[in-house]
Amino acid sequence: MTDQNNEQGRRWAKDYFAYFVKWIILSLVTGAVCGVTGGAFARCVSWATQFRSVNGWMILFLPAAGLLIVLMYQKLKLSGVGTNAVFDSAVEGDSLKFRLIPAIFVGTVLTHLFGGSAGREGAALQIGGDIGNHIGQMFRFDEEDKKIATMTGMAAFFAALFGTPVTAAVFVATVISVGMVKHAALVPGMIASVFAAEVASLMGATPVHFQIEAPDVSPLMMGKVMVLAAACGLVSAFFVMALHYAKGLYERFLKNPYLRVLVGGAVIVGLTFLVGNQDYNGAGVDVIARAIGQGQARPWDFAMKILFTALTLEAGFKGGEIVPTFYIGATFGCVFGQLLGIPAGFAAAVGFAAMFAGVTNTMITSILLAAEVFGGAGLPYFGVACMLSFVFSGYNGLFSSQVIIFSKLRARRVMKKVDHRVDLDRDCRAVTGDGREPETGKNNEEYDPKRGGL
Repeated sequence: MTDQNNEQGRRWAKDYFAYFVKWIILSLVTGAVCGVTGGAFARCVSWATQFRSVNGWMILFLPAAGLLIVLMYQKLKLSGVGTNAVFDSAVEGDSLKFRLIPAIFVGTVLTHLFGGSAGREGAALQIGGDIGNHIGQMFRFDEEDKKIATMTGMAAFFAALFGTPVTAAVFVATVISVGMVKHAALVPGMIASVFAAEVASLMGATPVHFQIEAPDVSPLMMGKVMVLAAACGLVSAFFVMALHYAKGLYERFLKNPYLRVLVGGAVIVGLTFLVGNQDYNGAGVDVIARAIGQGQARPWDFAMKILFTALTLEAGFKGGEIVPTFYIGATFGCVFGQLLGIPAGFAAAVGFAAMFAGVTNTMITSILLAAEVFGGAGLPYFGVACMLSFVFSGYNGLFSSQVIIFSKLRARRVMKKVDHRVDLDRDCRAVTGDGREPETGKNNEEYDPKRGGL
């Protein structure tokens, strides 16, 4: 028996050591590639933003840039391929097309250069996932390990752009199936994220970080933050609904993708001239910094950013929704927080993190984001804010491939794919492991065990 136990122990040690070495190598290679690519991407987006800010007339060519982006995606046979395709690859082990990397890279830079309202995390998840997927293929990983390789790349590129490695690693491990952690992705994702963030920093990428002053924890201030957090959850649901309805309007009245992006770009140009500035174009990082650092925002800033972003992204321009989410959260928090008696800059910071929790359904990740971005100041407030925003956002979300496993209000499974409705559990029923409702025995059409990550 002792010899048998010793043999089992040796096999266990050998297997774990082999897996550890494999993931270390994958993490370092992925971190290096994503760090270099992410650093270059961050520099290009930063240059595009600065160039447009000096040459405001560039906005006039936004419709033409949109036509170029649609043409590029059509010729490369990538129409309709986006972040959800990368999520599907992480769940099902599908291979990704390498040409997606230059397409989303160029498309995002063009969108920022000519004034489309978009972020950059869509490119981060797509480029990073594609890089990780191909590294997994190069190492001849099996289907299960290739999923981890894809997720490692997503985390590494996210960290390279935002400089938040802990957030990136946990975000990717939890965002696809809300309520379940892909533990196997945490270690390689964490190592790759740290390495990628350092490499990107050496290349000149600037991490997202703000210095804030947080009020002392008190029952009164906590109550005010809770009200702000609930409001942020509702605004996040409204943002997701705006994206959904903008997509529906475009598809109903402008079925041709070239006409859609041309009209969408022209509408953004017209709105830009109507408001008289370009505060709602591009990512709007300067507006975020002003709201958090100086406590300054206009009451309508968050609503205008929602409008500009929905019209831009659903028309066919490329980028992402996360940086606009930060913008919406920071400006809304700044204005609404002041009405509640919360210091404006701190309220903007709370809105920044809470809005992220609402649109991505990643409560724990959002708390980690607040700790990394704001240095840990006021963490109890951020914790409560992210939790409440997560609940009050309902079963909405930016990513249609995302599945929410557990109810946000009750101790039961719901296995619900995100949608654009503001319901807080009204239509959710518990399901069994095969997707049947125990009370009725009927199939839950929204549940798919494979898509649920189970």
